[in-house]
Amino acid sequence: MEIIERSAAQIAREVNARTLSACDVTDAVLAHVEAVEGDVGSYVSVLHDQARAAAARVDERVKNGETLPLAGVPLAVKDNMCLVGTRTTAGSKILENWHAPYTATAVQRLLDAGCVPIGKANMDEFAMGSSCENSALGVTKNPYDLSRVPGGSSGGSAAAVAAFEAAIGMGSDTGGSIREPAAFCNLVGFKPTYGRISRYGLIAFASSLDQIGPLTRTVEDAALAYDAMAGKDPMDATSIDRAIEPTATTLRTDLTGVKIGIVKQFDTRELGDDIDHLYDKAYHDLQALGAELVDIELPTADYGLATYYLIAPAECSSNLARFDGVRYGMRVEGADVHEMYEKTRAAGFGPEVKRRILIGTYALSSGYYDAYYVRAQKARTLIARDFEAAFAQCDLIACPAASSPAFQFNAKSDPYSMYLMDYYTIPMSLAGLPALSVPCGWVTPAGGSSPMPMGLQLTAPLFKERELLSAAHAYENMTKHASAYRPSLERTPGGR
Repeated sequence: MEIIERSAAQIAREVNARTLSACDVTDAVLAHVEAVEGDVGSYVSVLHDQARAAAARVDERVKNGETLPLAGVPLAVKDNMCLVGTRTTAGSKILENWHAPYTATAVQRLLDAGCVPIGKANMDEFAMGSSCENSALGVTKNPYDLSRVPGGSSGGSAAAVAAFEAAIGMGSDTGGSIREPAAFCNLVGFKPTYGRISRYGLIAFASSLDQIGPLTRTVEDAALAYDAMAGKDPMDATSIDRAIEPTATTLRTDLTGVKIGIVKQFDTRELGDDIDHLYDKAYHDLQALGAELVDIELPTADYGLATYYLIAPAECSSNLARFDGVRYGMRVEGADVHEMYEKTRAAGFGPEVKRRILIGTYALSSGYYDAYYVRAQKARTLIARDFEAAFAQCDLIACPAASSPAFQFNAKSDPYSMYLMDYYTIPMSLAGLPALSVPCGWVTPAGGSSPMPMGLQLTAPLFKERELLSAAHAYENMTKHASAYRPSLERTPGGR
């Protein structure tokens, strides 16, 4: 197996055993990035010098007797996370030339664990999108079919891991932005409980929803990354002060005694025969692993989309007010300060960001606040209560991660059809629950010539990350869907 194809766990074991050096891993990955990046477009910036310096430090630490849980593991950092000295753009022209003066806590914890930062990954602007088509700084393509999107908003991180340009990708998930690109790119995408991983150094979109998590090729790798990132951070008032249960050492290979809920409202027959059969098979595979399937209801699930697209834009409107051309980022001069504000924001923000700012500002405005924003918060509470009632009957919930495989560029040109892509992921985000997508099979899209991956979404009660990752590992270990097809990219010579 080539170096670039090894899992994060394999790389760490070999680097810690000194049968492989972090410098060799880094050189192999950077050479592969050079070979495929022109086709895939995963990165906004490739950090050649920073990566090699970090790899050298890892090798020195291992030589001095340290054992690092992620020694030498190549890392793609989503470009809304600060990494000191690097261009950090959030996929927006307004921050195109801004360099981070500090490092996000989650990023630093992965670096401390031995990761090597390969680059800053492309994304939908300010994490607003489901396809990575909203980036102002480049196009990212799906490594399994370059005519299709990688999903969003963490599309660059997902594409980098799928194309072997990194072993771990850092993503942020507000309404599905880790889980959906994972489903589209044949990866594991894990959103922990809200507050489990610090948001310090993450450029905010919707502060009550944003959560950092990993995109990886295996569940074990996701667990290793989570174990390294999770924990209380005094720099983030929303991070949870609660003991972290290690997950990577407790992964199961069966589901005996686990009750898994199948949601009545998530009827997959509406998604077409191929997709319906795929999810029906996934549910039966869970049963074959020893799980008991139980029917559950989420009566308010259909309100998730409307609720989210009031709360998230309202918070976006507030958070993005800071980008005004005065303190940092892009500035377009005007005759006075008001004209400078208008010109800067008009030139710096893309259409989707402007749309959500307008929606959010309207929802928060006098005379509409109670009618829209307050009612959305009440609906959010009802959605969380429905999950509590459901988990009284089951341990985990299984449902689709996305309603279709990756679609072609420009296939969803109207906002509503794009927003519908998050139908299955938004309710979990509103409730703050841990959820992940794990590969569950392949379907050939209409008009497509090759199969594309799909993801099974598993959801657990608050703080049950260990149980969630264990179930996903058992399913992955039995089905091995991820290894059925490979990305159609040119192979890199050498690097073995």
